[in-house]
Amino acid sequence: MAKKLETDFEDADESPGLMLWRVTNAWQASIRAALRPFDLTHVQFVLLAALTWLDAETPITQRGLAEYARTDAMMTSQVIRTLESKGFVERRPHPTDARARSLAVTPVGAALAGRANRAVESSDREFFAALGDRQAAFVAMLRALDRR
Repeated sequence: MAKKLETDFEDADESPGLMLWRVTNAWQASIRAALRPFDLTHVQFVLLAALTWLDAETPITQRGLAEYARTDAMMTSQVIRTLESKGFVERRPHPTDARARSLAVTPVGAALAGRANRAVESSDREFFAALGDRQAAFVAMLRALDRR
């Protein structure tokens, strides 16, 4: 039978893009399940955890957070508003830029981020366990793709 789809692959499972799509969907499902008890979406968790990680000596703006997390600026704004309404994030005057606002994690938000992060890391350990001792190499490959 002739192929109807123009492709270089004998089998769909040979396509790195398709396999990444499938694995990403399965991984996201496991993360959603891990975050369900915390009433956080995946993107809410990513931004809250990133802000908690970065909340140190230097103030971070919404734009800086979006760049760090590699999220869309408009979506970041909407998610930060949600996290702010839940009492997990505060907007404060920026110490050096009167036009900007800096973001800060509240103590409640930091505690939630820590608990949720433990659940996510546990989910990741379980999900990626199939890689065995190849996990470090897999992460190195992902890092190479991330730097493109």
